[in-house]
Amino acid sequence: MKVRLILALAFAWALGLASGPVAAQGASAGVRLDGREVMRVSGDSANQSANRARRVEARLSALTNSARIPQPARVVDIDSDEPRIEVGGQPVVTVTLMDAAEEATSQAALARQWAMSVDLALAEAREARRSPGGRYWAEARGSAEAALQRLGASTVSIVPRAAAALLVVLLFCMIASVLRFALRRALPLVVRDPTRQSLVRQMTYFGLVALGLVVAADVLGFSPGSVVAGLGLTGLVLGFALKDILSNFVSGLLILALRPFHIGDQIVIGESAEGTVERIELRATQIRTYDGRVTLVPNAEVFTSRITNNTADPVRRGNVRFRLGYEVDIQSLVALLPAGAAGVEGVLETPPPRLRVRTLDASDIEFDLAFWTDSRRSDFQDTGSLVRRRVVDLCREAGVGLPNPDIRLIQRLPDNPADRA
Repeated sequence: MKVRLILALAFAWALGLASGPVAAQGASAGVRLDGREVMRVSGDSANQSANRARRVEARLSALTNSARIPQPARVVDIDSDEPRIEVGGQPVVTVTLMDAAEEATSQAALARQWAMSVDLALAEAREARRSPGGRYWAEARGSAEAALQRLGASTVSIVPRAAAALLVVLLFCMIASVLRFALRRALPLVVRDPTRQSLVRQMTYFGLVALGLVVAADVLGFSPGSVVAGLGLTGLVLGFALKDILSNFVSGLLILALRPFHIGDQIVIGESAEGTVERIELRATQIRTYDGRVTLVPNAEVFTSRITNNTADPVRRGNVRFRLGYEVDIQSLVALLPAGAAGVEGVLETPPPRLRVRTLDASDIEFDLAFWTDSRRSDFQDTGSLVRRRVVDLCREAGVGLPNPDIRLIQRLPDNPADRA
């Protein structure tokens, strides 16, 4: 309970930090001439106020470099809803209601104040440009000072936003991790399929992380619509750059949705990997081979390869092949060996074991004893070993001669070459 309360308070603090003083600072921008701030104009957003400030700066710069006789700034339509400041008939800036609200004064009073600031700034700028090379020096110095001042203002504005955005991302990642842990405990009580459990956990986790990134982008001043539009414009470039990652991600989603195999199944992926499926992530599928090693196979390779699921069916047929000489009584073996294999632990009674003659070679006969058992590889291998031992014991008890690799048939050739022909 305490942890949840702390998370809620921290989250509320982060959102408050993002929407409080930082947002207010981002709604206004300074108008500078030769590095000196003349006024601050406001807008609905930081970008709008910055663009408005640049337009006013361009007008002031044109008036400073003009060769016409300087005239004082005057306020036009001071009693209207949009009083404006003009210099020599040239409009400089319009005082909006938002500008007045930002300065906590009336539009008329702010217009008079801005007119005085414009006169003072233009007089200083013209005075600095009278000396030889003064214009270039003043503009260079002003640009440098303006850049440094804007850098400081941006730092003051961006650092709190970045800290708030980072905190939001960390909070969402923490919440996603806690929820994933809770789902890992609760889902088995509702959903029995481990593959479906993995799909729900991963989609919930990455969905919350993605939501945290969107909220963090909004804290930084990017609207969700602009973020989506930006992703749409750069989607083609990202598609080429992250082709393999996106392919594995989409393949992972398809594997989790279509479920060609489940967690715990024993599969063969093409000719590269065989083992038990332990985890199905969005990037790769984790397989533990029969010798205990862990193999991560990219999901794109898994999805496009031929997959053999050895445990898709609960039972599996096993085959024991062996060779005996032509002197054996096949009918007695047909009655003896299947009955003996049926008594082996792990061999199913239905379908019953069957003995078949597979091939007839020059010196022996190849037999195939087929039986059905559990499809799990451990049981399958153990049962196959027990059946082979049973075949050897039954053949020895029945007096059937087993193949001896040390005995070879040697035929002596005639001494006369003519007889050899």
